[in-house]
Amino acid sequence: MNLARLDPAWRERVQARLAALDSSGWMQRLWARDPGLWSDDPAHQAVARNRLGWLDVAAAMEPRAAEFEAFAAEVAGEGFTHTVLLGMGGSSLAPEVLRQTFGVAPGRLDLAVLDSTSPASVRGVLDSHDPARTLFVVSSKSGGTLEVTSFEAACFEWVRAARGDAAGRSFVAITDPGTSLGALAASRGYRRVFENPPDIGGRYSALSCFGLVPAALIGADVRGLLAHAAAERRRNQPGVAPTDQPGLVLGALLGETALRGRDKLTLVLGREIAALGDWVEQLVAESTGKDGRGIVPVVGETLASPEVYGDDRVFVAVSVAPLPGSTQRALDVLRHAGHPVLEWRASTVAALGEEFLRWEIATAVASSILGVDSFDEPNVTEAKQATQAVLERALADGRFPERAAVATDGAMRAEAPAAVAAALAPRADADPAAWAAALPALAAPGDYFAVLAYLRPTPSRLQRLDRIRAAARAQARVATTAGIGPRFLHSTGQLHKGGPATGVFLQLTADEGPDVAIPGREFGFATLVAAQAWGDFEVLERRGRRVLRLHLGADPDAALDRIAEAMIAAGAERV
Repeated sequence: MNLARLDPAWRERVQARLAALDSSGWMQRLWARDPGLWSDDPAHQAVARNRLGWLDVAAAMEPRAAEFEAFAAEVAGEGFTHTVLLGMGGSSLAPEVLRQTFGVAPGRLDLAVLDSTSPASVRGVLDSHDPARTLFVVSSKSGGTLEVTSFEAACFEWVRAARGDAAGRSFVAITDPGTSLGALAASRGYRRVFENPPDIGGRYSALSCFGLVPAALIGADVRGLLAHAAAERRRNQPGVAPTDQPGLVLGALLGETALRGRDKLTLVLGREIAALGDWVEQLVAESTGKDGRGIVPVVGETLASPEVYGDDRVFVAVSVAPLPGSTQRALDVLRHAGHPVLEWRASTVAALGEEFLRWEIATAVASSILGVDSFDEPNVTEAKQATQAVLERALADGRFPERAAVATDGAMRAEAPAAVAAALAPRADADPAAWAAALPALAAPGDYFAVLAYLRPTPSRLQRLDRIRAAARAQARVATTAGIGPRFLHSTGQLHKGGPATGVFLQLTADEGPDVAIPGREFGFATLVAAQAWGDFEVLERRGRRVLRLHLGADPDAALDRIAEAMIAAGAERV
């Protein structure tokens, strides 16, 4: 991590910030687990004090590596070939990164993650797996996450239909001690419960049981991950020069640039570790996005020339192999144009362990600089409460809230708060796609455009969402993001509602029936995902965010193509 390649003005600012952190004893206080680094408020300090176990988790987990490896060999030896992880947010993102990065070792279990409440997603997972050869990992820190308990109910009933009283042998749980999930696992006869240290928050849990049990199941090198994390811990110690502490340097850069208006962290990742982006996105957005402040992670944007970007960007490039020549040249041009660009190379893909800890330290540093509590998530709770309220109203009334459409064509339907509708009306017509195409025009310099898609995330659909993002950036010249609901509610959703009011949001929903029942509930997954989308919309509206809701009907892919074409045309007109 070489500060010498930073633009000189930015290098001087970051070095000054590092000197201030060093003189205040910041790292000494971190390793001493001082909650006062993030707030003077006793309530915030109580939260932080119980969320710092990630600092020493590599040492705590090292003795358990053999346990995880033996368990993986046991289930593989019994004929299990696949794992489905049922989780949300921090409990699902790290396993997904590990699977996409390391693949599956011979003789170990392939891994899929179910973290979408779209009924099409649930059906897709069940239809593509064999109940006799699939191990389900139910992963929840609290044990009571609505999405995870719903997934568990549906999947357990599906396995019980095939395996009868032996269904519990196809399930394991990862949770904190004493949770309702642990009790459920005992009552259902789960094969195993892995109890995690309770002083680790979900988004900081990659190197705990939540990440390492799935890592062992796919045959990843658990000991290697922990060894690299331990090495990173040694690099970030008070006795090391501040400029040689990678986590401290990265955190100082992110915090200092965000204070000066460059709050769009644009990640440029090498192909071999590209999956790391979604994990970093959650960690940074949920940790920093509150109290009207925050850093907006931008993942998956194609690099462009400097004139496309405003003065709100900071670029961080990480790879194992050298970046493609075109990418490196683009970064060099951005650096010479005065944008802060920080680059480093990981020694090996196994160094993912050090990347996890590095980004955790950096996020804690940046949060401290911004003056926010890195470990709470008040607006995630707000979104959960809104979902519950919508569900209760829908069950009582027999229908979801009704709102007058600003445009509809029989297939698609557009809805918006009054202020947004008034702002868009002069630019749109009766076509809902035209309203979506007009939405980026509401973005001002320094804003960002976010696509919130409550849809099954198929590869082709993700490409369509990327096309919409590209068209929005070309039109508005602002940063763009995309999230799949409801997983982003446990990630960037905190930033959307609690961070700066700079987001312009396009919410997308669709009819993805037939529904899938949730045993023990009065509703199925179609109702659940609809309630989550409505709750999200209502909280965004209540907080005065610029949001447009577009229901895509029964053919979401065709509707997404229409939206992209309309946005491209609108961008051409603005040019």
